[in-house]
Amino acid sequence: MSRIVHLSDLHFGRTDPALFAPLVEVVNDLKPDLIVISGDFTQRARVWQFEEARAFLNRLSGPVLSVPGNHDTPLDNPFARFLMPWKRYRRFISRELEPEFRSDDMVVVGVNTVNRFAWQQGRMPKHALGRAKKAFAEAGDAARIVVLHHPLEQLPGARKPVMRGASKAVEGFAGAGAEIVLSGHIHSTHIAPFTHYPHVLFVQAGTVLSTRLRGEKNSFNLIDISHDQVEIAAIAVDEAGRFASTPPHVFRKGEEGWIAADTDTSAEPAAKPVRADIPPTLSGEAEHVPVRPAGEFDSPAGQAGPEQGQQGMRDPMDMPPASIQTARGR
Repeated sequence: MSRIVHLSDLHFGRTDPALFAPLVEVVNDLKPDLIVISGDFTQRARVWQFEEARAFLNRLSGPVLSVPGNHDTPLDNPFARFLMPWKRYRRFISRELEPEFRSDDMVVVGVNTVNRFAWQQGRMPKHALGRAKKAFAEAGDAARIVVLHHPLEQLPGARKPVMRGASKAVEGFAGAGAEIVLSGHIHSTHIAPFTHYPHVLFVQAGTVLSTRLRGEKNSFNLIDISHDQVEIAAIAVDEAGRFASTPPHVFRKGEEGWIAADTDTSAEPAAKPVRADIPPTLSGEAEHVPVRPAGEFDSPAGQAGPEQGQQGMRDPMDMPPASIQTARGR
């Protein structure tokens, strides 16, 4: 069995600092085989926001596979967004925009759906389906997973429009052999098969750190995968102010696709119990917008000043910590 921790929409620059340490504790305690982050590391793609995102990543144990989100390209600097959209992401997060990860139990393909010319709405790269088909052709019995930022199906009540060509993309990934698609962007959790492709699971993560909540608590997904079964649970901030596991969704492979297994929601989750106390300063209010979280997640240079004060610092990607491995593209 393999375990994935699926984080999304961290939005450094508009986060609740009380969540940082508990989140690191929970994720590392889960001992995932892979940490997937489906975009939006920052709120406005500022250098100091990427610095804080890198400092956070440096605290996580285990390999990380990430794709960028639309907030990871500069919104208020069209010149940078059009000509150098990934400069800061590559410097602080990963040089690979579309990484892949392989193990005996899973093949994971990252897809960059950010459209620099339409900041909010995504786009599907022309090469994405071909890449996925090639990667999954060699997967054997391993689970076949796609990671992208923008969701491929509209959820009820969602305010953001689904990206153009999303339905064709779902059809294409299904035809390529994908079994699970992980995404973010809309700050809402959703775990179910795609409407017209029941053999592909649509797994949507909420926001794990941002104060920009959409009617639900901060959360991330825990995914346990075996040969013919997948168990997915949202790990959310509960009423007591702790990260705690919600009842899992269990699916088994059938001839018609993924079949929801009977789950006793009154029982303890099959996964290891997940608990991490959050200091009472946690507000849970969307109006709380901290400007610069202080302390252990300060920038690598230890500076809290504006961007122009950072030009002399060394590139953090040239100093990878021993506790983190980044999944590279292949």
